[in-house]
Amino acid sequence: MDITGLAVFLAIGAVAGWLAGTLMKGGGFGLLGNIVVGIIGAVVGGFVFGLLGISAGGLIGSIVTATAGAVLLLFVVGLVKRS
Repeated sequence: MDITGLAVFLAIGAVAGWLAGTLMKGGGFGLLGNIVVGIIGAVVGGFVFGLLGISAGGLIGSIVTATAGAVLLLFVVGLVKRS
């Protein structure tokens, strides 16, 4: 992965984390927090989409997949924190 690919990867993570934070609790988690949530969300989203047989390609598809995974991640973390 070159520096451009890494920058795009981090940007997608930041956007996905920010979107998930906005959807789930009304705000983001700061730049670093958004990137971490977005990257973990991308892994979770890719796994779940793969199980469901859904394929999303391109930049928008990557953002949608990462955001869906990040929302799911935040939902599960919220459930665990309540317990």
